[in-house]
Amino acid sequence: MATRINKYLSEAGYCSRRVADKLIQAGKVTINGKIPEIGSKVEEGDQVEVEGQKIEKSIKQKNIYLAFNKPIGIVCTTDQEVELDNIIDYIKYPTRIFPIGRLDKLSQGLIFLTNDGDIVNKILRARNNHEKEYIVDLNRPINKDFIQRMSNGVEILDTITKNCFVKQLGQKKFKIILTQGLNRQIRRMCESLGYKVKSLKRVRIMNIKLDVPIGKYREFTNEELLELNKLLENSIKTFD
Repeated sequence: MATRINKYLSEAGYCSRRVADKLIQAGKVTINGKIPEIGSKVEEGDQVEVEGQKIEKSIKQKNIYLAFNKPIGIVCTTDQEVELDNIIDYIKYPTRIFPIGRLDKLSQGLIFLTNDGDIVNKILRARNNHEKEYIVDLNRPINKDFIQRMSNGVEILDTITKNCFVKQLGQKKFKIILTQGLNRQIRRMCESLGYKVKSLKRVRIMNIKLDVPIGKYREFTNEELLELNKLLENSIKTFD
């Protein structure tokens, strides 16, 4: 049965489909020695390579799901040539894995890593409305007006952010739960209202909470994975 090349690479545990498409566009992927187009399919017996490295799917490949507490200064990329402080070199996990989504270099907290391409796409699709919870410290005191304006949507990146839950935790600290994933969304929202983020930590993604020290990771528990899959049952994947 033929499989789309981006799906083939994700099922092989090499990268997510989104990253696979970028590799294909950059001409780094070949099928039987030829550079494919986006959407090209891999037939049984075809030889797939990425930058000369042969990529094969393992029928019995074990799916890996890690919850990692990313330190400040680590970059969420699998490109080990572009970034010295990339997340893959930092973790040094023995099997190839990749992060689900991003957490900017100046931020700390929970990020998932996996070799399961399907779960990546289900979680990343914005329309799936999966919750992500953050604790934010600002440079000056906040008030009820700030909380209300953050909750009701802020104009950034030529759009209005979705309504979200925001709760004040201290003079300069608040909690925010997002179902969006715009680029540097919280920082941009705060800057739009005249504030500067001093620290930002993600403490929850969906049903999984941050509970490991900075720079450490753990595997999902069976209970967490079961609940996560239930939450993802009606999620939309990027491609079939």
